Amino acid sequence: MIRVLLVDDQPLLRGGFRALLDLEDDIEVVGEAADGLAGVALVREFVPDVVLLDIQMPVLDGIEATRRIAADPALAGVHVVILTNYGFDEHVFAALRAGAAGFLVKDIVPEDFLHAVRVAARGDALLAPSITRKLIDNFVTQPPPAQVATPDELTNREREAVVLVARGLSNDQIAERMAISPLTAKTHVNRAMTKLHARDRAQLVIVAYESGLVAPRGSQPPIRSA
Repeated sequence: MIRVLLVDDQPLLRGGFRALLDLEDDIEVVGEAADGLAGVALVREFVPDVVLLDIQMPVLDGIEATRRIAADPALAGVHVVILTNYGFDEHVFAALRAGAAGFLVKDIVPEDFLHAVRVAARGDALLAPSITRKLIDNFVTQPPPAQVATPDELTNREREAVVLVARGLSNDQIAERMAISPLTAKTHVNRAMTKLHARDRAQLVIVAYESGLVAPRGSQPPIRSA
């Protein structure tokens, strides 16, 4: 059972999302909140699998709420999905950098919405290749923060897996490209996340570009295999 928490200051939207989720046998809505501060409190109380979190809310916005959730070791298994009216912009990027697993536009069709919740619950990032490219082109090419994780401790195979994650590939696609099993691909990705202190695959993409492991605009060096 996938446990979901809804945090949005618009009751009509919360009600619509809840109605969709309540129809699914494998999803349970464990709570709702109308602002970020109340949302963080409920996350700590219920420890859901997925938090659907509005980016612009009173009291505490979605970026700071995401940062507080990501900073709490007890909530390491909680996957934050940002809800936005505007698509990808600097606020969404800030939320991804703060620890969100991805984002959804609020006018998403129901089938895609339900699929996204299940994808997030699995721990996969909600970053399609087209979104990854936009993230790279518009934001990662800006000056990186003062402290950036280093890929020096990665094995060659882990580096290769990170590059493929940054290109938007799933574990199954990575396995096919690297000629390994999906379980081994997942292991390489998980070990890379641990070494680079990335909370999830979305942060792994950001770290990959900010650290220079992958260069934007197709200029990255060739991948070496062990």
